[in-house]
Amino acid sequence: MLQDAHIAFIGPGAMAEAMIRGVVVGELVSPSQVVAAGPRSARLEELQAKYAIHISTDNLSAAQSAEIIVLAVKPQMMNPVMQGLKGHLRPNALALSVIAGARMQTIENSLNHHAIARAMPNTPAMIGQGMTVWTASSSVTMAQREQAQRILGALGQEIFVEEEEYLDMATALSGNGPAYVFLFMEAMVDAGVHLGFPRYIAEKLVLQTVKGSVEYAAQTPQHLARLRNQVTSPGGTSAEALYYLEKAGFRTALSRAIWAAYQRASQLGRGKKRNVQDE
Repeated sequence: MLQDAHIAFIGPGAMAEAMIRGVVVGELVSPSQVVAAGPRSARLEELQAKYAIHISTDNLSAAQSAEIIVLAVKPQMMNPVMQGLKGHLRPNALALSVIAGARMQTIENSLNHHAIARAMPNTPAMIGQGMTVWTASSSVTMAQREQAQRILGALGQEIFVEEEEYLDMATALSGNGPAYVFLFMEAMVDAGVHLGFPRYIAEKLVLQTVKGSVEYAAQTPQHLARLRNQVTSPGGTSAEALYYLEKAGFRTALSRAIWAAYQRASQLGRGKKRNVQDE
């Protein structure tokens, strides 16, 4: 599947490194099958030292040598990078994009290439615990889908969806999700300090509580509401705390925040700039 495939990573940032680590350390490919390309030699040399891969400051040369091209540049660098690659990919190559907000049709037009897959990973992918939602154009073959699935699976868990619209939803829910969780954890830690704990103790309590709760929920085949009820005794401390969270609109605020993120993701996909007058 990937044994003979050469992979070029265009844009050697943090997400590209997570993918390189996943496929190389996970032994899906050998380091000799991977090339990372970008303008900064120091960054490329860092990746080469870590993973023994090939490196290049020439995006076009790297892309032309590969059957799979992972597009991992920042959105603001997309247009000049795409122009440099346009019309030069191998006819049977797969372009796999993790560029935030860039729709498949835009990538297809920018590259003049039809086999496009688009993925929305999140930051826990950096430690192999990510959640990636992805899709592919009709020109992507089943073999190429399997290749994309293996690469994205190296980041953690992955879900394929038929409709690209789901990627905007995934951006709002799982893509941005770590930010919501980190804010929630930060607030809990601050509350612990307010109670009187040293910050390092409050942080340890919160980190393990969140980690343990997630693992418990993942291993327990029950609705989340039932799990919450298990730790909510009538008239007890959990009931009191939850009453105040509901009274403060915690659930509604989170739902509205995710909806706002979804709307913004849709706007970005259409190339619409943020207008503060709309708020």
